[in-house]
Amino acid sequence: MNHLAHALLAGDDDALRLGGMLGDFVRGAPDVAWPREVAEGIRLHRAIDVYTDAHPEVLAAKARLAPPYRRYAGILLDMWFDHCLARDFPRWSAVPLRPFSRDLRALLREREAQLPPPLQRFFAYMQTHDLPAGYAQPQVLGRALAGIGQRLQRANPLADALPVLQAQADVLDRHFEAFFPELQAFARGWIEQERMGPD
Repeated sequence: MNHLAHALLAGDDDALRLGGMLGDFVRGAPDVAWPREVAEGIRLHRAIDVYTDAHPEVLAAKARLAPPYRRYAGILLDMWFDHCLARDFPRWSAVPLRPFSRDLRALLREREAQLPPPLQRFFAYMQTHDLPAGYAQPQVLGRALAGIGQRLQRANPLADALPVLQAQADVLDRHFEAFFPELQAFARGWIEQERMGPD
């Protein structure tokens, strides 16, 4: 899943939400300088990714993408699912998309000096493109895919992937709608179990 999903799945806890944003930008054990709740958010991010990668609906959606796009199906579906989530946000959140997006950027702004440099750079990109709310717009999604493609070392088709995703929108959206409620339940259960565990 991508940034909007990770932020939403963290619930109302700012520390978990911050950890959810950090999850793509840190490797190994979370820095001991971060509070325990932020480290929990990083671990939640990783648990969500593992659950997502093994889910039958996600595997079926990946299989819909033909070569050469199938090689990048993980990236493409992460981005398309955030587009689905942003586009239909009132179905999934009691908080409207734009205030949710502004609050997430405000959280990152408060901790900007402590963010790893890659996340600092991405935060600047978020501000420029009104992310994650901007993911609701196909043209923003297309630019984001092209940007990811440019950052990858090998040649790839990501800059041309948006029409491929749009052509399969109906079936990909059905996979998302079957998958996301189960992911929400998984994340809630993970958080409850973590909070019930020893300090």
